[in-house]
Amino acid sequence: MMTNFSKKTVALVALAAAATTSSAFAYVPSVSKNANHAVRLNPSRRSSSPFLANNNDARQQQQQSITSLALSASGGAAAAPAPEKKSAILDTLETGMYFALWYLFNIGYNIYNKQALNVLDFPWTIATIQMATGIAYFLPLWLTGLRKAPKLSADDLKTLFPIALCHTGVHVGAVIALGAGAVSFAHIVKASEPVVTCVMNAAFLGQFLSPTVYATLIPIIGGVAIASMKELSFTWLALGSAMLSNVSSAARGVFAKKTMSGKKIGENLDAQNLYAVLTAMSTLILIPIMFAVEGKGFFGAFKKLVAAGDFTNKSLSILLALGGATYYAYNEVAFLALGKVSPVTHAVGNTIKRVVIIVASVIAFNTPMSTGSMIGSTIAILGTLLYSLAMNAEGMKKK
Repeated sequence: MMTNFSKKTVALVALAAAATTSSAFAYVPSVSKNANHAVRLNPSRRSSSPFLANNNDARQQQQQSITSLALSASGGAAAAPAPEKKSAILDTLETGMYFALWYLFNIGYNIYNKQALNVLDFPWTIATIQMATGIAYFLPLWLTGLRKAPKLSADDLKTLFPIALCHTGVHVGAVIALGAGAVSFAHIVKASEPVVTCVMNAAFLGQFLSPTVYATLIPIIGGVAIASMKELSFTWLALGSAMLSNVSSAARGVFAKKTMSGKKIGENLDAQNLYAVLTAMSTLILIPIMFAVEGKGFFGAFKKLVAAGDFTNKSLSILLALGGATYYAYNEVAFLALGKVSPVTHAVGNTIKRVVIIVASVIAFNTPMSTGSMIGSTIAILGTLLYSLAMNAEGMKKK
């Protein structure tokens, strides 16, 4: 089992590398960041952060800084172009590396996660393990001072709690969906997240968009509907859980806008530390729910698998650890990748990523897809790209 998987992994690495060539990335000069800044969100902007999908304040501030730097540098000495050319090459390579790692870690997570769920039908426990694994990454960084630890008051934690609760729902919903159906189907349904986001923003924030943006939701809805009707491994649990993840993600953005907009939250709380704090809070939320829903059955199932000879204690533990490590790693690298590109490149890269994950999962698990499912997924994914581009165009008009 593990031998076959290793062979497939080599093929998937080559596939992801082919999908992330440097031509897909636009050069954007990097801007230094202050590690001590507190998170501030403006409700009129959207975010590039995976857990604050509706607030782009950090990205737009970075782009404004980049523009200022470009204007101030326009009167430089004649000798300046040489180092700028070198910087552009290095920056392009760095951006390409971030995207490649983002894709590879994401592919790895989906495969390791699905493998674990195939042999251990305990999605709540596995989701908790994956969430807790991230603590083993950022806690040593904080303790050693390699990354400044955030300082939060009780009021700050109270502000972040509803966001952490939604963050928990995003992850658990996705894990249950991946266990209940095919990886490809879960990601097709996840492509409908913009629809849920638009509905919740209108209902709870009174935020309405242009007809052009709403028009891009039509192919998303239609594509997901076609893919669901033609999906060979369709289950209502997979559909419902993936939609729970979408609703939780949209609600996370709503709570972020309503509770954090223009408000200083703690110290040293940059985007990566905010994600780490949400990870720790979500772990604490998940542990009691995990025992309430699934009890201690996971441990008995673990022992039975080892006793049957399918796994050793070490190999099964490594499989679970890899699922958690790649889950946190792809989110961590996502900040680095998305922070170096424009919103348009972000939209294209995110679309390619979803396609690569679907193709990779089909190869890894030999998942059959009907012609209708492939057509529906293509329409839905293209719809998400059009939505991202339309949202970016609308944001540029407002500026």
